[in-house]
Amino acid sequence: MPLGTSRRRIWQAGLAGLAMPWRSAAAQSLPFANDDSRRLRVLAWPGYADPDVIQAFERREGARVELTLVGSDDVLRQRMGPAGGQPEFDVLAANTVEIARLRTLGLLAPLPLSEVPGAAAQLPRFQARDRIAGLTEGAQVYALPFTYSEMGLIFDRRQLGVAPDSIAALWDEHLQGRVLAFDGSAHAFSLAAMKLAMPPFQIPERRFPELARQLVDLRRNVRAFYSLPEESVDLFRRHRIALLFANYGRQQLKLLRDQGLDVGYVVPREGALAWLDCWAMTRHARNPDLALRWIDHMLSLPVSRQLTQRQGLANTLEDLPDQAPGRLVWLEPVEDEVRRARLWRRIVAGDLPQRL
Repeated sequence: MPLGTSRRRIWQAGLAGLAMPWRSAAAQSLPFANDDSRRLRVLAWPGYADPDVIQAFERREGARVELTLVGSDDVLRQRMGPAGGQPEFDVLAANTVEIARLRTLGLLAPLPLSEVPGAAAQLPRFQARDRIAGLTEGAQVYALPFTYSEMGLIFDRRQLGVAPDSIAALWDEHLQGRVLAFDGSAHAFSLAAMKLAMPPFQIPERRFPELARQLVDLRRNVRAFYSLPEESVDLFRRHRIALLFANYGRQQLKLLRDQGLDVGYVVPREGALAWLDCWAMTRHARNPDLALRWIDHMLSLPVSRQLTQRQGLANTLEDLPDQAPGRLVWLEPVEDEVRRARLWRRIVAGDLPQRL
């Protein structure tokens, strides 16, 4: 599912730079500055390629990097253009749902893994690429994982002596009025489907009424639906919330703990929805060798660790020290975004189950 403009707070700081590509001053002064064969056009999210990361690559490769930032999946789609087009970028970072869409449109090129040696150092679950929807087609790999976050459950240790172990805890009537959930149609239906052990991304037509009833019950149990991570922290504090569906994962956990709250974090037994951003090369990359070396650079241990230290995001080479155990359910395209959104609007507005 497209994750929207608000999925990560770290993006906000970079949105002012969306209009024009960023170029390092050092690269512009070097002899290769006007050599298009040594120019790499990168499309990415704020925080993924900091200036020192870019400059290290430019010095080593004798190249010039032009970085363009995006603040939403809608902007990314616009910048990449339509099927059969020729994107103005050589490499990009995108989530698995967008990678699958771009691959289907014929805008991506397969990656020869022999040219990206850093991929061999990734954690085993990220080397099992055929198990991550969107990354492969047949024997060909079209993207390599870079960073991710799961959507677990955050709970107040003072109110819940035992950590919740199931998504069903969000529906627990004993917690009525002390639950927060995310205001997002695609995730809401996926969450309800996981509660009932159904496929979260391809819901059968006949099961929608049942899931709509489940979400009406959830609406009756929650204190509020939130959109931004900071909003969830404010609601958590003001209303003595006991349980929170953490759409922003560890980012929310850190914000709450920074406020001095005694909270825990778990991945429920059904698993946790999770986004996974990857690096890919466009089919019309001007210099494929340079593009592949960029991807390898971004998967290196120093860059991966820097991403975690600066942005608080997990990398694909090392587990976080306090990594919550459990199954991650990587986001996939859903069967009907429009239908989910239409039903969700009616549910949140207060429609009764029999009217849905």
